[in-house]
Amino acid sequence: MGNTFGHLFRVTTFGESHGGGVGVIIDGCPPRLEISAEEIQVDLDRRRPGQSKITTPRNEADACEILSGVFEGKTLGTPIAILVRNKDARSQDYDEMAEKYRPSHADATYDAKYGIRNWQGGGRSSARETIGRVAAGAIAKKILAQVAGVDIIAYVKRIKDIEAVVDPATVTLAQVESNIVRCPDGDCADRMIDLIEQVRREGDSIGGVVECVARHVPKGLGSPVFDKLEADLAKAVMSLPATKGFEIGSGFAGTLLTGSEHNDEYYMEEGQIRTVTNRSGGVQGGISNGENILLRIAFKPTATIRKEQRTVTQSGEETLLAAKGRHDPCVLPRAVPMVEAMVALVLCDHLLRQQGQCTLF
Repeated sequence: MGNTFGHLFRVTTFGESHGGGVGVIIDGCPPRLEISAEEIQVDLDRRRPGQSKITTPRNEADACEILSGVFEGKTLGTPIAILVRNKDARSQDYDEMAEKYRPSHADATYDAKYGIRNWQGGGRSSARETIGRVAAGAIAKKILAQVAGVDIIAYVKRIKDIEAVVDPATVTLAQVESNIVRCPDGDCADRMIDLIEQVRREGDSIGGVVECVARHVPKGLGSPVFDKLEADLAKAVMSLPATKGFEIGSGFAGTLLTGSEHNDEYYMEEGQIRTVTNRSGGVQGGISNGENILLRIAFKPTATIRKEQRTVTQSGEETLLAAKGRHDPCVLPRAVPMVEAMVALVLCDHLLRQQGQCTLF
């Protein structure tokens, strides 16, 4: 259970970190959408390990194979299966973790729930599972762009206490991709990179915040009461590994304002209702209002670190663990395409629910 996400645009991910491969089954994708493995690969390359000096050195090309659902470059309307094979797993690095639980990792909780776990690389709890999400998200983003002109861009907003100044209304993908930390504020990016390298040398890890903006989202997406758009967005991004917090619009800062200060007043622009401010983050009453959807996601420091820490074994004996293996000192640069993918999956699903999937192309 828990491996499928969405209603009409449904994705099911599969595979373990050190198994034969990982991937996704996409059901509900409309027919006649032009898509290729090369298009999907663009986002997978942004997510893959070994892409820079501040990510895990695991050397995976993460080359995707489309196994079904696409014919002559177009979707068939049938399930799309995408596979990425694991090539550079080093399972022996995890031998000690077969018995010792990593602090703040999923090892102990998986054992508590299932009574068995794949300890090689973390199995399903590894961020490698997100390959399937990113592949599906690439398709969802193309549907959103073609049907409604939706543009989704995520970026690193903060690493520890270094916070970037970014205008969500104008930020571009080129700015985000201009440096290895994926922060569009160049001065902050340099300081972030230096801090991540320092933490990596110390055998430690660090966290931060990813911000994401979805622009040109149609009005009317989302459903009261339990399928509110912000509720589905929260579930989507909080299902990503290492996430610990979610905000939309003003978020927690809005609690410091009065109603008169926080309310988004209305005005008319070319026959359309607009808001003067956007503290609602593009969603009111659980339904999109046509303004930019703006959200922030907090990512904790990577749990697996080389520093020695107290832990226990499966048999309950107290011990110490300095974890081996290849891990990100900071997950945020690679989390950016993951966040974009999950936001795209939610918006695409709600768009299909609003319009009906067979009339799009």
